[in-house]
Amino acid sequence: MAIRKSSISGTPSGNTANRPTSPQVGQTYFNGELGILEIYTSYGWFPTSVPQTPAVPTSVVATNQGSGRPLNNGQASISFNIPATAGTPSSFTVTSSPGGFTNTGTSSPIIITGLQSSTSYTYSVTSTNTFGTSAASTASSAVTATTVPQAPSIFAASGNTTATITITPPASNGGSAITQYSITSSPNTTTQTTSNTTYTFTGLTNGTTYTFTATAINANGASLPSAASGNVTPSNVVKATGGNIVTSGGYTYHSFLSTGSFVPSEQLTGVQFMVVAGGGGGAGSNVGGPGGAGGFRTASSQTFNSGTSYTITIGSGGTGGGIGSSGTKGGNSSISGLGFSTFSCTGGGLGGVGGGNGGNGGSAGGGNTTEGNEGGYSPVEGYAGGASRISAPAYPTGGGGGAGAAGGSYSGNTGGVGGIGSFTTISGGAATGYGQLSAGNYYFAGGGGGSGYGPEGGNGNVGGIGGGGAGTNYGSATAGTANTGGGGGGAGGTNATGGAGGSGIIIIRYPV
Repeated sequence: MAIRKSSISGTPSGNTANRPTSPQVGQTYFNGELGILEIYTSYGWFPTSVPQTPAVPTSVVATNQGSGRPLNNGQASISFNIPATAGTPSSFTVTSSPGGFTNTGTSSPIIITGLQSSTSYTYSVTSTNTFGTSAASTASSAVTATTVPQAPSIFAASGNTTATITITPPASNGGSAITQYSITSSPNTTTQTTSNTTYTFTGLTNGTTYTFTATAINANGASLPSAASGNVTPSNVVKATGGNIVTSGGYTYHSFLSTGSFVPSEQLTGVQFMVVAGGGGGAGSNVGGPGGAGGFRTASSQTFNSGTSYTITIGSGGTGGGIGSSGTKGGNSSISGLGFSTFSCTGGGLGGVGGGNGGNGGSAGGGNTTEGNEGGYSPVEGYAGGASRISAPAYPTGGGGGAGAAGGSYSGNTGGVGGIGSFTTISGGAATGYGQLSAGNYYFAGGGGGSGYGPEGGNGNVGGIGGGGAGTNYGSATAGTANTGGGGGGAGGTNATGGAGGSGIIIIRYPV
C-alpha cells in the first residue's frame, strides 16, 4: 500500500500496518491509528511524545428499543460523545447496571441486547486504545427495557354458538401495558380481539369441538400464543327443566323464585347452587327491631341424576309486626332429593320489640348488647344483629344481621345499618334486580335497617346491600326485597308497622 505524506513537513502517515517497510534510522512517521508521531531507531519505532490513553466519554444517552423484542430480550441504544483531549480511542465498551450486560464497538451508538423485561437500567462507557482504557463515564439516566408480553393463559366454556373465554393476564407485560388480547379459534382459525379478560367468542357452530389460543398485545407487539384451552363444544340443548332458565357464558342457570321442581334430562356433573332463605320480618312500634336476613349457603361440584325430580322449596319472607309486636321469622329454603339428603337454609330471625331479643334465624334480628340481647343465628348461614338500646329517653335499634356481615349498632338516636349480604358467581345467570351492586355482582340476604326513636330526632337507617329493608323513626318500615332473602326494616315511634322480610331464591348452575 502507498504511504501517504502528512500535511506537516512532508512526514508520511497512516496506520500501524502502513509504516515504511525499510525505514532509515531517524526517519519519522505519523501513526494515525495511535495518534502519535513516531521515529525509527536501531531498536525499532518509538513515539516522540508520551503515549496517552483515551479521554472518558461524555454525554451518555440510553434509548429503549422495544419494538417487537421477545420477552426478556430487551434492547437499548447507547450514544455518547468522544472528547479530543487525549489519546485516540480505537474502541468503546458499554456496560449496564444492573446485570453487567456489555458490548464493544468502534463508534457511537452501541447496541446492548439480552436485557430483562420491565427492568430499569443505567449505562456507562469506557474508551480503549493500545495504551490503555479510560475510566468509566458518568452513568446515563435510567431507562426501562420493554418487550412484548409473556404469553397469557386461557380458559373456555361453551354456550349456544358461542364460547366464553376467560384470560389470565401474563405474569409480565414486558414493561409496557397490555392494550388488548387476540383470540384465535381452531378449527376455522377465526381471530377476534378484546381489551377485556372475559370475552364471548361468537359465530361458532353448535356440535363442533373447538379449542382457543390467545396472545397479549402491548405497544411493542404480540406475545407468543398461550397454551390451547380445553375442548369446548357449543350447544343449544338445555339439560333440565324447572325455574327461569338462562344460558350465558358456558353455563345454564335455573333461577327458582317460587317453589317447584328441578328435573335433569341427563346426568349433570359439576353442578353448583345457591340457596337463600326468606328474610325475617321487622317489629312494629314501639321501637321495633329489624329482621335478620335469610340464611345463605352454596355448594359446588355436585351430581344430579337423570330423570330425578328434585323438590325446590322457596322460603317466604316473614311478616312485619304490628303496633307493639314482633314480626315473624323468615321461611326456610331447601333442595330435597339429593344424594346427600336435603340441602337447606334457615329463615332470617324476626325483629324484637323494645330493641332486644330478636328471634332465632339464619341471621339474627335484635341486638347483641346487655341492653338489647342477641337473637340466635347460624354462623354458617348469617350474622348477628347490631347493638340496640332500650333505656329512655330514646330507643334506637341495631341493624339486622346479613349473610355477609353483622348488623351495625345504633349511634346516638339513629338505628344501625343492616348487615351486608353475600355475593357468589353462581348468581351470574339470575335476572337483574336481585340486589345488584355493580355489573355482574349480585348480593343476596342483606339485613333490615334499625329504627330510630324519640323526641331528640332519631332516624331509622338503611338496610344492608342485598335486599334489606330500611328502618324508620316515625312511620312504617320498608320491606326486604322479594327473592333476595332481605330482612324487613324495624319501625320506630308509634302507630307504625315493621317491614316484611323478602322471600328467598335458589339458583342452580351447570356447564352447557
